[in-house]
Amino acid sequence: EVQLVESGGGLVQAGGSLRLSCVASGLTFDDYAMGWFRQAPGKEREGVSCWSSDDGSTYYTDSVKGRATIYSDNAKNTVYLQLNDLQLEDTAVYYCAAMDIITYGGSCEIPHFWGQGTQVTVSS
Repeated sequence: EVQLVESGGGLVQAGGSLRLSCVASGLTFDDYAMGWFRQAPGKEREGVSCWSSDDGSTYYTDSVKGRATIYSDNAKNTVYLQLNDLQLEDTAVYYCAAMDIITYGGSCEIPHFWGQGTQVTVSS
């Protein structure tokens, strides 16, 4: 059974930083690209950042480029998302996701597995 468990969300002031963690079980990073999506109230879920171990490629949505870093600790089967200079518009529920690496196209395509989500709230 695949499980993705996120942590690290919380309340942070604008300009601050957070590191989100996703512990994956039941899958390996050799078989799945990993990523982070978010959904703000009243908005569609969007891909924030994704990473593939196949070629080491990373993807960042335009609104977080230069402020976000996705990376992994393979020994811990954990993927992280470091978010810096947080803005009010970063407020959302952040979801960890896994995408079949065979069909992954490099731009956070539709995941096969989702975590339960962690809330990030940025205050002014």
